[in-house]
Amino acid sequence: MMCYPAIDALVKKVDTKYTLVTLAALRARELTDGSPALLDDKGKKTVTVALEEIYHDKISYYENKK
Repeated sequence: MMCYPAIDALVKKVDTKYTLVTLAALRARELTDGSPALLDDKGKKTVTVALEEIYHDKISYYENKK
């Protein structure tokens, strides 16, 4: 079974795999708590929706360097 979007494509959207996991987890929590999805989410799990939003540049992050 293929994973969409592919992990290789997702890692190119962020600086590290750790950032990808953290960003996806935070967004999935927002979706679980009732935040509206930015893409079609019918029948999809929240983590899948979060990863698709990252892939399609619907959500982003910034690095807070002190």
